Amino acid sequence: MGYILGISCWYHDSAACLLRDGEIVAAAQEERFTRQKHDPGFPRNAISFCLTHAGIRASDLEAVAFYDKPFLKFERLLETYLSYAPRGLRSFSKAMPLWLKLKLWIPDLLERELDFDGTILFPEHHESHAASAFFPSPFSSAAFLTTDGVGEWATASWGTGADADIEIRQEIHFPHSLGLLYSAFTYFCGFRVNSGEYKLMGLAPYGEPTYVQAIRDNLIDIRPDGSFRLNMQFFTYAAGLTMTGRRFAELFGGRARDPESPLTQREMDLARSVQEVTEEAIMKMAHHIHRETQEPRLCLAGGVALNCVANGRLLREGPFTDLWIQPAAGDAGGALGAALMAHYDYSGANRRVAEGDSMQGSRLGPSFSDDEVEEFLDSEDVRFRTYSSAELYEVVAQLLDEGNVVGWFQGRMEFGPRALGGRSILADPRGRDVQRKVNLKIKYRESFRPFAPSVAEDQAADYFDFDDTSPYMLMVAPVRNASISGEGLERLSGIDSPIPAVTHVDGSARLQTVDEVRNPEFFHLLKAFERRTGCPVLVNTSFNVRGEPIVCTPLDALNCFRRTHMDVLVLGHHVVRKDDGNGVAAADDLYTLEEIAAKYGLD
Repeated sequence: MGYILGISCWYHDSAACLLRDGEIVAAAQEERFTRQKHDPGFPRNAISFCLTHAGIRASDLEAVAFYDKPFLKFERLLETYLSYAPRGLRSFSKAMPLWLKLKLWIPDLLERELDFDGTILFPEHHESHAASAFFPSPFSSAAFLTTDGVGEWATASWGTGADADIEIRQEIHFPHSLGLLYSAFTYFCGFRVNSGEYKLMGLAPYGEPTYVQAIRDNLIDIRPDGSFRLNMQFFTYAAGLTMTGRRFAELFGGRARDPESPLTQREMDLARSVQEVTEEAIMKMAHHIHRETQEPRLCLAGGVALNCVANGRLLREGPFTDLWIQPAAGDAGGALGAALMAHYDYSGANRRVAEGDSMQGSRLGPSFSDDEVEEFLDSEDVRFRTYSSAELYEVVAQLLDEGNVVGWFQGRMEFGPRALGGRSILADPRGRDVQRKVNLKIKYRESFRPFAPSVAEDQAADYFDFDDTSPYMLMVAPVRNASISGEGLERLSGIDSPIPAVTHVDGSARLQTVDEVRNPEFFHLLKAFERRTGCPVLVNTSFNVRGEPIVCTPLDALNCFRRTHMDVLVLGHHVVRKDDGNGVAAADDLYTLEEIAAKYGLD
């Protein structure tokens, strides 16, 4: 087939992806254009970008693929509401109008929005996840595991892929869901479902596994093959407007934490406990899949595949010798998987296995030339300096070494939740106060949350107990020569490490290994920083502030730069500094850490 457009929407992280003869041309999440984090709406802006980038119109498409089967999902909703009636009446009355007016009429919507009346294909949700996991991988054959909240009925599936075919061999069905179990604890600990799971994972190392046995005894029965059942008497998500209810609260010593209220040891222990139970289920599933398939390689997708702590353990402990994880593992990646299913399954195309993988470093979004950036900066009356490539890396390395926090905007925007050196905020990892400064003064987020290191791939083993690659920041590994002291949040000040700003309180780090092929600009900057400091590692966090998506355009980047304590903005080869008379306050003239913590209710 020629051009195929993949779409995911109406739950969270809507996205679009465009293939040409099976190769990824472009992909992006709708949130990056609307500036509404996790935007669930129809991805008209993302679709427009994909088509414009390819220089085509919707009429040039061979097919459009939607990432699940709406009628099958609607069936699940109806059956669930009927089985819980009348308890689910409020949830039912809230959901049904949207389904009856919009979600069941996708062909009409596509014809109206795109002027497209051609072939529309509907793979199942977990087929889309499986396709996004296996087809872009560097393996000609592999097992796969997909685990998330819920698709139509399936909440987890496993199977095998070989060449251009995938086969789902077993599924677990709603309401039994590992993703929803984790989300229930996310909700109970006062974080937002479908976005706060990262916070829960980051909080876990501060706690103790106090509640592991209570979870096993009361909430989930994990069998030796990794299949499981939840005790639905403790959950309300099946037909309610919340995740947990009275019995859940009684089991864990009182009502759910109010959002933004102070964290207590209970939340830390709950986070640690559910993380350990989640890892137990994943490890048992992996061993079962390995026994059944005898495949040495495993591919992962679905929202649970973004749990990089579990991924790191799976890589370290086996049983698989090779692991590949879709960088847009959540629902955004469903758009890619749907398009790939259409290309391989429905059209019968042959598969070309790419060396490394076919995700192109997940740099699949919009880019802006130096001329476009210069014209923009002039229109905003912003002063800047322009450097050659060789000069740029040395200048920025010096600025980082001097303690500046740098907004780094280069090339195409990343597809997926991680900033990988295209839309990143960078800092020196050697400073003890960097983690708290960047969390509060720039990200406006809780001080307990860790930052990820990016390291030149050829030197990763010098700083981390890690002998593989992690180009998509989806693995956790121990930091070499790190030790931790203290309890609870006190552990933050008890980190002893060569790179304390990226060492979490359990001595680990969620690392990105950077190579010259996938990300040449970022690789050369890391090498320049090493030449100057002896350290090939940088703090790398996403270029955004709390509650906003990663920046997409130079205007987004400038707005973020102006509103925070960021010191330097690098847009392509142009460098903007706050102390260059840009009409923007220097960092020291903005709020203090204490003022920011008070303003946003942070610790």
